[in-house]
Amino acid sequence: KLSSSNVDDGYEYEEEYINNARGMNLFTCRWLPANARPIKALVFMCHGYAVECSVTMRGTGVRLAQAGYAVYGMDYEGHGKSDGLRGYVPSFDVLLGDCDAYFTAVVVANQSPQLPRFLLGESMGGAVALLLHRARPSYWAGAVLVAPMCKITEEMKPHPAVIKVLELVTRFIPTWKVVPTRNVIGAAYRTQAKRDEIRRNPYCYKGRPRLKTAHELLRASLRVESEVLTQVTLPFLVVHGGGDRVTDPSVSQLLCREAPSTDKTLKLYPGMWHALTSGELPENIDKVFIDIIAWLDHRSGPPATAPERDD
Repeated sequence: KLSSSNVDDGYEYEEEYINNARGMNLFTCRWLPANARPIKALVFMCHGYAVECSVTMRGTGVRLAQAGYAVYGMDYEGHGKSDGLRGYVPSFDVLLGDCDAYFTAVVVANQSPQLPRFLLGESMGGAVALLLHRARPSYWAGAVLVAPMCKITEEMKPHPAVIKVLELVTRFIPTWKVVPTRNVIGAAYRTQAKRDEIRRNPYCYKGRPRLKTAHELLRASLRVESEVLTQVTLPFLVVHGGGDRVTDPSVSQLLCREAPSTDKTLKLYPGMWHALTSGELPENIDKVFIDIIAWLDHRSGPPATAPERDD
């Protein structure tokens, strides 16, 4: 286990490997308010495809910890510092099972059942969060969905004829890196500095999507679009850039219209791109986090005592 204290910056950071049900080592990390400050709620991060938690989503962890939240993240199998073939998602259901097992174990370990539990999913992680909610409808106090993958835009999706061929070939060579897509890094991150950081990050997968991965992502987004949008009952906030070319802002609008939840908010930011919490201009990132933290604060109870740190 690695721990680092940034008391002057208002947070503490820890990372640890856990063992999943398949015997794989999965990387986990957490950002906690410094000096054992009271905690408002637990926030569980679900990262996007091909990225990871400790570097790509560090800004989210730091800002929320500084605001009084205990933030937990886990790199999926095949992602970041976790075991598995790079960029390979053999089963979206297995990925969901890993998240559910880790997140619920954290809740038990905190021994603070009164603390609200929130999901925060970015891009593909938005689909993860919605499907986790569907599996345990009353378990989560709410969700923050950042440019969620409820439907892959036509611009990023392969041609329908290509999809048919890929579905057939996937059965025989699932790990083949052959799926033709546009340059996602260039489309997702507005600032050149962030694009360069992602390209330099050895824990981010930069190859073409593998056949089975693309198939699982497509299936998951179709499942969310056809089965989940009309079953979302928890409080949720959706933040989406009006200029997003990776996930479709109109589907976030559809989610807010169709979801039976009585507490739902959509923040659409004209001109902003896909990576709202990390790849935008600094003033735009500030604006997004002001909205996210205000939403969480409004739905979090009085701060509870901080969870005990493991020695």
